[in-house]
Amino acid sequence: MRAVRVTSHDGPSAVTVEDVPEPQPGDGEVLVDVEAAGVNFPDLLLTQDRYQYKPELPFTLGGEPAGTVRWAPPDSGLAVGQRVAAASTVGAFAETVAVRADAVFPLPDGVTSAAGACLPMNYLTMSFGLGIRGGLQAGETVLVHGAAGGIGTASVQLALALGAHVIAVTSTDEKATFVRSLGVDTVVGSEGFKDAVLEATGGAGVDLVVDPVGGDRFTDSLRCLAPLGRLLVVGFTAGDIPTVKVNRLLLNNIDVRGVGWGAYALPRPGAQRREWDRIVPLLESGALTPPIGGTYPLDRAGEAVAALGGRSALGKLVVAVR
Repeated sequence: MRAVRVTSHDGPSAVTVEDVPEPQPGDGEVLVDVEAAGVNFPDLLLTQDRYQYKPELPFTLGGEPAGTVRWAPPDSGLAVGQRVAAASTVGAFAETVAVRADAVFPLPDGVTSAAGACLPMNYLTMSFGLGIRGGLQAGETVLVHGAAGGIGTASVQLALALGAHVIAVTSTDEKATFVRSLGVDTVVGSEGFKDAVLEATGGAGVDLVVDPVGGDRFTDSLRCLAPLGRLLVVGFTAGDIPTVKVNRLLLNNIDVRGVGWGAYALPRPGAQRREWDRIVPLLESGALTPPIGGTYPLDRAGEAVAALGGRSALGKLVVAVR
């Protein structure tokens, strides 16, 4: 089968497409014939040896496949030919992948494989982040950084579907226009966002901040929080890991909460499927429709991963495998 291989840690431009043996399913694993695979920031980090998970070279890149079940264990509840999405860490940029059965999710009718490939990483992360870690309630206000990216668009759509008000932070006019197309009324620029957010809320601040960016905007994000507000740490696409002076938390009665979906879900059998079941009604109703910003053939998967490094992507990028 054809697969996108990482043979060195020289970045996405160094990945190659090779013929490799098809995977054999291990205990409790499902074989999925991949039709599409989502592109995620960890894919970029993996090509640079900057991710916490460090597979031995060479390995097949990609962690978010969608396609059809070729083989499944009898007790998995999955059937041959069933349309599914999955979460796999690596191996998804290939024609076939072996995935743990508890990380394989049936796709609702009407959800394409390309859309399905956008869901397991970002939407499950933010369903967990907004609901379990953030305790989001209908009527609250959510500030979303990096709102035009994969995590950002998932956060925007989920927050709106849960009845929240959303303020989106973007870095360009093009991204602002894109985010407004998702139903966001209030969009502010990343430069000077704090003052714009406080003005938009009449000085009250926001109840929840979603921050997948980190870097130097962290402190101003804390200053945007209303009393009892929560800041969700989702990632560090800016590269720098910020620190916090805890007296800010004490004086304003605010929280900083980590959103480590994988660290939570992997040691808890059934956690991923339970979170998936929470978003299925929103998928079926059309409230969640992942915006796909670009589709790349397998031979150009490296370009798709590199685009994340330039922070130019709108929505989710997808690799078309078949």
